[in-house]
Amino acid sequence: MIATLRGTVQSVGVDYVVLDVGAVGVLVYVPGPLLHNLPPAEQPLLLYTHLVVREDALTLYGFGLPEQQAMFATLIGITGVGPRLALAMLSTLTPEEIGVAVAQGNVATLVRVPGIGKKLAERLVLELKGRLDLSKLPLTATAGAAATSAVIALNEELRELLVSLGYGPLEAQAAIAALPADAPANLEERLRLALRYFGGV
Repeated sequence: MIATLRGTVQSVGVDYVVLDVGAVGVLVYVPGPLLHNLPPAEQPLLLYTHLVVREDALTLYGFGLPEQQAMFATLIGITGVGPRLALAMLSTLTPEEIGVAVAQGNVATLVRVPGIGKKLAERLVLELKGRLDLSKLPLTATAGAAATSAVIALNEELRELLVSLGYGPLEAQAAIAALPADAPANLEERLRLALRYFGGV
């Protein structure tokens, strides 16, 4: 099992990076937000990785945080969730957001992920409740419910605004997922941060 990789970025694709690790180019699929927050070419990038073994391929998936790596491993253990869908989930939502959605039974949050419909979202809530340690969530299903719901509603408004400005739904979701955890609960400020993701203001 390859748990981590450290190397410099050799090239970047739509959903992957090629890391130069000891003069060997290693292709690693990564979440969308990470692609827009890569270090300068001369600085090393550390990825927490998960190796998926198939009969015809060995595929590496990499993440900037160990929490994402752990969530990925949990997600692909659920029937109907393959590596690419798990990657899409972590490109759209943080592990904390997934955990809070599960704790609250918030199906609407999960269906924001491309490829997840209502039925799969409902099954994810049921199955993940038994697999995630929800007690460690900084926002619980009780005390943080109102605050989390407000942020979800704000992000949905931001997504619609970005789409109206000409960005695609997937691009909008990636920009929202890349917002810092302490981003103000203010639409104007969150829009400014999202546009910065696209190289704007």
